[in-house]
Amino acid sequence: MPNRLADSTSPYLQQHAHQPVDWQPWDEAAFAEARERQVPVFLSVGYAACHWCHVMAHESFDDPEIAALLNENFVAIKVDREEHPDVDAVHMFATQALTGRGGWPMSAFLTPEGDPFFAGTYFPPEPAHGLPSFRQVVEALSQAWTERRDEVLSSASTVRGELAKLWAATQPNDALPGSRETLELLGKDYDLIHGGFGGAPKFPPPTVLDALLVKGDPTSLDMAQLTCEAMARGGVHDQLGGGFHRYSVDAGWAVPHFEKMLYDNALLLGTYCRAWRRTADHDPDKRALFERVIYGTVEFLVDELRTEQGGFAASLDADSCDIRGAVHEGIYYVWNRDLLVDALGSEDAEWAADVFHVTVPGTFEHGLSTLQLRKRVDWARLEPIMATLKKVRDERFRPARDDKVVAAWNGLLIDSLVTAALMFDEPEWLEVARACAEMVWSTHVVDGRLVRTSRDGVAGRAPGVTEDHAALALGFGQLAGATGDGVWLERATWLLDRAEELFAAEDGGWFDAEQQPTLPSRPRELTDNPTPSATATMVHALRLVGLLSGDDRLLDRSERGAATTWATVAATPRFAGWSLADALVREEARRGLRPGVAVIVDEAGDPFNELTRAAWRMAPAGTAIVTGRPGTVGFGDNFEDRGSGGRSRAYVCRGTVCFDPVDQYTELKTPLWSRC
Repeated sequence: MPNRLADSTSPYLQQHAHQPVDWQPWDEAAFAEARERQVPVFLSVGYAACHWCHVMAHESFDDPEIAALLNENFVAIKVDREEHPDVDAVHMFATQALTGRGGWPMSAFLTPEGDPFFAGTYFPPEPAHGLPSFRQVVEALSQAWTERRDEVLSSASTVRGELAKLWAATQPNDALPGSRETLELLGKDYDLIHGGFGGAPKFPPPTVLDALLVKGDPTSLDMAQLTCEAMARGGVHDQLGGGFHRYSVDAGWAVPHFEKMLYDNALLLGTYCRAWRRTADHDPDKRALFERVIYGTVEFLVDELRTEQGGFAASLDADSCDIRGAVHEGIYYVWNRDLLVDALGSEDAEWAADVFHVTVPGTFEHGLSTLQLRKRVDWARLEPIMATLKKVRDERFRPARDDKVVAAWNGLLIDSLVTAALMFDEPEWLEVARACAEMVWSTHVVDGRLVRTSRDGVAGRAPGVTEDHAALALGFGQLAGATGDGVWLERATWLLDRAEELFAAEDGGWFDAEQQPTLPSRPRELTDNPTPSATATMVHALRLVGLLSGDDRLLDRSERGAATTWATVAATPRFAGWSLADALVREEARRGLRPGVAVIVDEAGDPFNELTRAAWRMAPAGTAIVTGRPGTVGFGDNFEDRGSGGRSRAYVCRGTVCFDPVDQYTELKTPLWSRC
């Protein structure tokens, strides 16, 4: 008999639908049952691409005896953290507070009112490595609830109080953090040898790189370029199939944790576009490497993650089967010298092993190696070899895909795809972005509300959170500017207005989600996680949409929201990349380079005319760019009384100052970068 997860739109929940545990989804009915039965709640949080989630599921949740213990003594709730980021955030903080560490699978035990009193991550089937078995945990907590309930409730009350303090109202700063001091603080965590920040494990830092690319000063540019090059050459980058894995287990980007997430690749696509733009023509090798990353990432996204409906799936699993049917992490991606010989023949295999650093002992495990580019590359010789290896790899057992479409992550991808399309003159990429936006809008807006996820064109039940509204508004705004279609700007404005209604905080910022009665606190995180903070994304989207529409209300709201992030930027810039990027843009504005609007009037409304492509390649960070025919409507007065004279013409305005129009791309840099 399936449990209550069988009709979920989450592949992760469906993986647990036929387990003997009587799982329930996160909803009020589950807590009502716990109150009626007077038993605690066992909350298990994970996601489909999580390796250790699969391990614990097989070891414990498939076990009929453990399932019977859970069913008798608890109400068991299974949560996909990608569907309910607010549930995940609250209980991850509780887990970290109770244990000093966090991760997935997350195992939390709650009162019937939803207050955590015990938490952990992975528990083994038998005691090991200082951890009790999961059975021991379940039995001990059941006994404590029965015999010492007052102590349990007192502990839960203490945890609730601590959680409430975490997201207390911020005190907006009156002063922007100084860029010199902030960048110096950021530089203290920088890895001079391998790029990136901190040690192992090392995560790609796209939001921080975006901040370093705002000004393009030599020190910031060096940090950004070295990191981008090191990641592009490392095993964390899929050299054959394009795109990036979740993170590197080592400091040198050699061995990744092999899951591939939409949000990482959506953000890194935009970051590499900006890094390419900042890389001078006299560094052709680096520029060519970044361009290859961009094209390979788009190819990966379209080939591997695009769904039949036009949206993009959440992730690819880290695990897959070997030729014997045994499951291993990363087995799809790794090689040894014998495998290279089988695919290429001995001469090319020897050369490829040297280029890709495929060693005899292996750089991964069991004598296998990830593929890295450690040397200067002869692309003419390497490209056909890569094509052959890719063809051979395609015949292996493929990692599973989480087909769930997440609104926020698709919004981030739309933003990056539009940027890439216009920078690299790729109209097909713009059409992919438009189709994705249409799919999300038509599927995820249900009865006047945005929902977070869908699968196979069917909307899920989880409500959209702040980052969903903000990221989609950002993507829709960029699409509006690229296409000159005011409908997308209208939709972006609607999303921002809905976010204001649902999530606004008294201090000028935003909560991350609506208040839920079964959550002990309302999350509000101003630091970035794998994706930019919801507040930072709101600030970016409000500025873009405000500039395109000429709506000062949105620009003022962006300013108020940004002020709530400045203390976080000053204290921990490494973990507030997009807020730092915004602060740097605002600092430049106070020096006369205010975010402006570049309006390209084109008789045919062609977004790939020479002036538009030049604007996307040259404009300062924070600039809004829109292309349309003379008389285009839906963008405030940006097209009012502006003609093309039969050819493309660019009008650049910054605040109340407008510069003389230009019709040659060689003349465009002056108005784009002039201070006033």
